[in-house]
Amino acid sequence: MWRIGIDSGGTFTDVCLIDENGGDVHIWKVSSTPDDPSRGIARAFAEGLERSGADAADVAFFGHGTTVATNALIQHRGVKTGVITTAGFRDLLAIARQKRPHLYDMSADKPQELVPRDLRLGVPERLRRDGTVELPLDEDALREAVRNLVEQGVEAIAISFLYAFLSDAHERRAAEIVAEEAPGVFLSLSHEIAPEFREYERLSTTTVNAYLGPVMHGYVSALKSRLADAGLRVAPHLTQSNGGVTGFDQAAAVSVRTVLSGPSTGVVAAQALGLLTGIPDLITFDMGGTSSDVALLSGGTCRLVAEAEVHGYPLKTPMLDIHTVGAGGGSIAYVDNGGLLKVGPRSAGAHPGPACYGLGSDEPTVTDANVVLQTQNPEALLNGQMPIDRDLSLAAVGRLADQLGLGVMETADGILDIVTANTAKAIRLISVQRGHDPRGYALVAFGGAGPVHAARLADELGMDRIVIPRTPGVLCALGLLMTDLRTDYATTRIRLLEDVTQEEIVEIFDGLMAQADAWFDQENIAPQSRSTALRVDMRYSGQNYEISVDLPGGRIGPDSLAALRDGFLEQHEQLYGFVADGDAIQMVTWRLQATGMVPKARMPSFPEGGPDASAARTGSRPVWMRQAGGFVETPIYDRAALSPGNEIAGPAIIDQLDTTTVVPPGMTARVDSHLTLILERNA
Repeated sequence: MWRIGIDSGGTFTDVCLIDENGGDVHIWKVSSTPDDPSRGIARAFAEGLERSGADAADVAFFGHGTTVATNALIQHRGVKTGVITTAGFRDLLAIARQKRPHLYDMSADKPQELVPRDLRLGVPERLRRDGTVELPLDEDALREAVRNLVEQGVEAIAISFLYAFLSDAHERRAAEIVAEEAPGVFLSLSHEIAPEFREYERLSTTTVNAYLGPVMHGYVSALKSRLADAGLRVAPHLTQSNGGVTGFDQAAAVSVRTVLSGPSTGVVAAQALGLLTGIPDLITFDMGGTSSDVALLSGGTCRLVAEAEVHGYPLKTPMLDIHTVGAGGGSIAYVDNGGLLKVGPRSAGAHPGPACYGLGSDEPTVTDANVVLQTQNPEALLNGQMPIDRDLSLAAVGRLADQLGLGVMETADGILDIVTANTAKAIRLISVQRGHDPRGYALVAFGGAGPVHAARLADELGMDRIVIPRTPGVLCALGLLMTDLRTDYATTRIRLLEDVTQEEIVEIFDGLMAQADAWFDQENIAPQSRSTALRVDMRYSGQNYEISVDLPGGRIGPDSLAALRDGFLEQHEQLYGFVADGDAIQMVTWRLQATGMVPKARMPSFPEGGPDASAARTGSRPVWMRQAGGFVETPIYDRAALSPGNEIAGPAIIDQLDTTTVVPPGMTARVDSHLTLILERNA
């Protein structure tokens, strides 16, 4: 039986198949089809099966990561959406927190409003801060509001009433009325999407979910049909921002949880890689064709956040703490109005792609810079399967060099310097600014362009060790085969730590557990495969932001309150550098993560082959090395021919289907028993 993972990116769609019995791994890449991603995925599925000699009927698991929701949000291609909220609060979505996005940038624009004012309506109803009813829901006014929105052609409606996280009665009744008045409209209810306090963030999350819902519903419906036509018999799954996977129907209903669908599985795979290599403290660097995603794994685990801002829109939904910058292989280099060289965030994408693709683009990209410097093969990519034209790259970078008054090689090297600096800034944001020194971490580089730039990035950050997975270009696809079914539940109940009783803790978590049990049953997860993790968002009384603290062991015991207090104080000191002795601590939002464990892809080990890697050498080519100030004849190695124990001293280039690894002078690459490359700086 086979397990298959397909990750759809902006430039390439990656396929990874693993034989459950023998452990054989097959990888494949096809160009993405941005106009209809389901078409590219179906083609990738068919080609992957054909290349591996597998049959669709033998596929036991299908996992998929997608950027459909992300791209729809970035490009504002969601559906026409209406908002219904408590009377007097229709402008909350526009007022937000009354903060400028960038304090010292007087020309900075706020994100585009997803719902214009004429489609935001208020209806009389009001709950008090304790959840009791102050003003009953005016059902006639609600019906009139729904009819008004339907007449204006909305395809989705978001309903978010004040304090609905404490009592859902008004929203549930509103849902019944919408079903009567507008049965075909997609409905998003705040108590289902984000049952937590902070009215603006809850409204924003509910609105984004409504805005993206029909887009995701149409996408998964088309993909499910294409996969069924291709012979897939098992239920397909889609990855979420929290690193877990869920069924297609659940993903369509709560589409806001898929905005980081693609990059999250790469982090999951990196966590598994940390266990294999015995290196638990990692910083991930996932560089694709359009963007780079970075995350920090401390003790082998990536931090889970309950709220984040995605492209200017605050979302209260659990997601791995991943930071994204517009720096990828397809990022376009240009000279700005001040005469300075800039790179990204605009990307050449898959079509027309970098200039060297020969598809009509004449703008220089990061890939073109690497082709000019010959760090990447100047004749073909994907192990010779994709011919390219270096002369086109030289011409594109040459025009930029003329604008700057520099040489072609210096300009190409400068493009790589800038994209490295942009990524290093993102890594410092998730490490240095949160109390972590990147020099104590190893850099895990993956994505099609990650291993190409990893050594430069490590040098910029003072990091001495780089880990390159066996299949770095398709690691996100592989991560789909290493993750479990997962979902999250939360409720806000603000209590002082000193006033909370053991009985109250049990009562709150029992309510969340009832929801989790219903989900376990819906997904047909066997009792022995069920697990839960409990945590509480905590803060000092008077603070505006919370710290999420895990309940040790995931169980409630007599020492739970003391453990939560100690955990909060420890994290507060790490983040802010102090603890406030004697100040009251509040418990704010209570969270439960439900996990349905599934069989995972196994990473086989291989016999030792000794340090001599000469059998894998395929030739050499001149590569621009800044350390030498020019081209250096550099040995080329075929990664597929490397064995555990092999060592390669830089300078060297290691080629494989899905990426190229650059080993600079002063570093040595070693192959471990799982065929992972570990690059270390020489003493």
